[in-house]
Amino acid sequence: MNRSALLVATVLAATAAPGASAQVLGEDAAACSSGRGPAIQVEVSGLKDRAGRLKLELYPATEEDFLKDDRDLAKEGKTFRRIWADTPHAGAVVMCIRVPAPGTYAVLFTHDRDGKNKFDFWTDGAGFPSNQRLGRSRPKLRQAIVHVGNGVTNVNIRAQYLRGLGGFAPLN
Repeated sequence: MNRSALLVATVLAATAAPGASAQVLGEDAAACSSGRGPAIQVEVSGLKDRAGRLKLELYPATEEDFLKDDRDLAKEGKTFRRIWADTPHAGAVVMCIRVPAPGTYAVLFTHDRDGKNKFDFWTDGAGFPSNQRLGRSRPKLRQAIVHVGNGVTNVNIRAQYLRGLGGFAPLN
């Protein structure tokens, strides 16, 4: 490869989408890796540690349905999807979740540090696409909204954990 081609390749690699070189995690990884979509690719930052499992959940973007029990959403024929991935020991954390069609959805990320599949307020982490500090109140729908097109929509989520009396916040 000549020097000019090498320079162009280096610049293109440096300006690639976040997580482009990272392994995409979760059972929906192929939807993001192939670029087929519609899907949401989430790059997660700020993990407290590399313990446990990671989870993405997809909800309808309505106040009534946001964070509603998945069994109730299924009974009502509404959108819900959940994907899990083991926390990688090192490197970037990039997850993918398919969506049924282009549109607006709500997305929740959780870091299940103890692997018990039940959110533990004291140890587990959570995050939403807005990356607003969660504090002590129930998350708002507007914090979780993602607009998805025909392809792959890239989102960055910063994990937040309980930080004393102030509630949930990023670690740094």
